[in-house]
Amino acid sequence: MKQFGYILLMVLFAGTIVQAQSYNSQMAEGNQSFGVKNYTKAEQSYRKAAAKNTENTSALYNKANSIYRMQSMNEAVSSYQTVLKAAQTKEEKHRAFHNMGNAYMSLKDYKKAVEAYKNALRNNPKDEETRYNFALAKKMLQENQDQQNDNEDQDQDEDQDDQEKDNQDNQDKEDQDNNEENQNQDEQQNNQEKEQQDEQQKPNPEQQKQEQTRQQMENMLQALDNHEQDVRERIQERDQKAQPITVPSTKDW
Repeated sequence: MKQFGYILLMVLFAGTIVQAQSYNSQMAEGNQSFGVKNYTKAEQSYRKAAAKNTENTSALYNKANSIYRMQSMNEAVSSYQTVLKAAQTKEEKHRAFHNMGNAYMSLKDYKKAVEAYKNALRNNPKDEETRYNFALAKKMLQENQDQQNDNEDQDQDEDQDDQEKDNQDNQDKEDQDNNEENQNQDEQQNNQEKEQQDEQQKPNPEQQKQEQTRQQMENMLQALDNHEQDVRERIQERDQKAQPITVPSTKDW
């Protein structure tokens, strides 16, 4: 029975050795692939190594770095968050937060980058590279906010300009309508005045009748004068010739 216990212990120890060798082998392969910039193969090796040893964060950290080098920034952020959950030392947390900040900078998410670098400095306040990146992220965040404010101001100015243009267009149209209305009113008034003038200039039937009557009377009087003149001439001629004259029995008017 005692001998069986020794055998079981040796088997477990041997298994641990084999697992450790497999972990180290996968880590070595990952490091080699990472060194020649084959980040896809490196990520696969580090992922296998992490599955062999869940307590060691090195494989998880290297896996996240491989994904970062593949420019898959959102996935890299998620991988660094996984590292942070398993990290036990301040140095492990510092490295994960630092690289997470780098990923956020690539995504231009400067606000989250500032927070990531701030957490990295909390775990290692002496890291000058982290401090520099932290300052750069704050600067980029401020510039980005200023740019957004400028864009908002520009949008407001453009909206105001558009509103003013619309108001001016409406005013111009209203003025044009008023001018056309005034012009129409003037035309109507001119037409009315012309009609009145034409009406005034148009001969009155009653006046025409009176004028005709007057003209007839003048003609009649002229005819009488002519007739009387003719009679006088005839009388004078009779006196001269001593012959009677005949007065016409019909009127010539």
